[in-house]
Amino acid sequence: MNAKYTKLIATNKKARHNYHIDDEYEAGIVLVGSEVKAIREGRVSFKDSYADIKRGEVFLRQLHISPYAYAYNANHESMRTRKLLLHSHEIKKLVGKIKEQGYTLVPLKIYFKNDKIKVLIGLGKGKKLYDKRESIKQRDVKRDMDRERKKYS
Repeated sequence: MNAKYTKLIATNKKARHNYHIDDEYEAGIVLVGSEVKAIREGRVSFKDSYADIKRGEVFLRQLHISPYAYAYNANHESMRTRKLLLHSHEIKKLVGKIKEQGYTLVPLKIYFKNDKIKVLIGLGKGKKLYDKRESIKQRDVKRDMDRERKKYS
């Protein structure tokens, strides 16, 4: 069976509110067995999580995966640093962007893709307070226009 399917596990709702996301990259993630079981249950929190690059490798930090209730005594640490798997040319491109233009790596989603857990990370710049207000205003205007359009169709 070669059909591709994806199942969304969790999204980082604050990421697009706090950052202008320019590029997105799909990365694999190195996990232990009890983490996979906990992720299948949806016990993931993105609060304050970010990715950084050390010695040519990408790491995901502050991602909270709750301990799996039915694991034996060797359960995982919930806030440990996890390695992300990307191609070397992608990592080089990310290093260049982060050093030159002040970008940061933000995890956007965690999902299953063909029975493998993937993380979508975004390359983004932080928004200022007035940018956040402008985004909220544009979203409200769009919602009102859609509501009016729905009345007449």
